[in-house]
This record gives sequence, structure tokens and C-alpha cells, in this order.
Amino acid sequence: MSPEEILIKQTTSEVYSIYNPHLTAVDCIIFGFIESELKLLIIKRVMDPCKGLWSLMGGFVKPEESLDEAANRILYDLTGLKDLFMNQLHTYGEVNRDPGARVISTSYYSLIKIQDIDSDHEMISNACWWPISELPDLIFDHNAMVAKALETLRDEAHRKPIGFELLPPKFTLPQLQALYEAIYQQKFDKRNFRKSILKMNLLDQLDEKDKVNSKKGAYLYRFNEEKYNELIRQGFFFNIPI
Repeated sequence: MSPEEILIKQTTSEVYSIYNPHLTAVDCIIFGFIESELKLLIIKRVMDPCKGLWSLMGGFVKPEESLDEAANRILYDLTGLKDLFMNQLHTYGEVNRDPGARVISTSYYSLIKIQDIDSDHEMISNACWWPISELPDLIFDHNAMVAKALETLRDEAHRKPIGFELLPPKFTLPQLQALYEAIYQQKFDKRNFRKSILKMNLLDQLDEKDKVNSKKGAYLYRFNEEKYNELIRQGFFFNIPI
């Protein structure tokens, strides 16, 4: 009897029992923009394996949860933020990726405004924001997860205005340029960047100035999402000069 015929004759439970169960996890790559730097939220492990080393925020998926629900639970536990867009990136399933057990993990990334974090929500004491330009070695395959997330972020930031998700509602053009320089880890020509951004006609200049970070006072702007959506319907292409 062929293997196919054997499988047909077996019950579902018999087929399932052939395979060893695996643990399912999610790992969250959470980016924020602080002090002109793109930063990643990481934690120091308090348990083995790899106790005392740096890690992404992650955890196992509960029996009653979907992957998306688990990722959002972890983000809420850490920041107090709910209903944020979590972009599912990639699933990592190398046999020995986790020395503790056979764990298959799906990575997610999210862009959050640090200012939106509830001041009454206490982040766990072993979590901190770390500049992506100075990231320490992370456990398991977490460095590869971050690298893939950065590649995706840079690709999308070039074609979509997702960078504004990291800024406060009102911002200056120097702050916007600093954000994109932090994402791409390179300097842009100030005149060309300003010209390209304003030419897209997606920003509303406000009657307010930032006099804290600029002696003369830099005008504040707001991203006009409604105008952007209308332009998209007309065939507009967002394009940051990099």
C-alpha cells in the first residue's frame, strides 16, 4: 500500500498525531522617532535561554489568539497603545533558531509616535529605546528580523508617506528631513529635500512657529491625509528623493 493510500485510510487525529507539536510565537519590531534618531524598542531578557541579553518584544501565541491578536496584545502590554497598524512581515522557522524549543515565530513591525504613549502606562523596567545605528547584538535571529523590517520601512517610506506616522501632528521641515535621514541613515541636501516635499502639495503650513528648536522660529506644518488620498485617486505618486 502506498503512503498516499495509508494516509487516506487514517483518521484525521491519526494523521495529526504523527507530527510533533511546535510552539508558535510573534516578535514585534517597534520603531519610534526620538531626538532626531530612529529607535527600536528592545528588552533585556529576564529568563533563560539567553538571560541578560537584548531581545525584541515577543511572546507565544495563546490558544484563543490569532497571530495579529497576539502581536497587538504584546504591543499594548508594552506601550498602552491599542488598535495600531501592525505590519506582518515574515515567518522564521529554522529548526534550531531557539535553543529552548522548536519555535516558529512571525515578525511584525509598527511605527508609533512616542508622544502618544500613555504617560500613566509604565513600560516594563527592562525595556528601552535604542538607536538603530547603535543596536547591540540581539538574541536568536532577531537582528535578521530587524534588518528585514528596516528594508521594508525604507522601501515603503520612499513610496508612501508612512514616515509621518512617526512625527507629532505638527512638525517643522527640519524635523521631517531629520526623520527621513534617520530612516535611511544618510544626509539629504536641505534645499532639494524642502523643494521636493513642498512640491507634492501634501503639507498645510500653519500660522505657528517652533521657537524652541529654532532661533528665528520655523513654521509648523501638518500632513493633509485627505488631500493625499484625493491625489492618489488622480494617479499621484509619492516619491521621496533619496
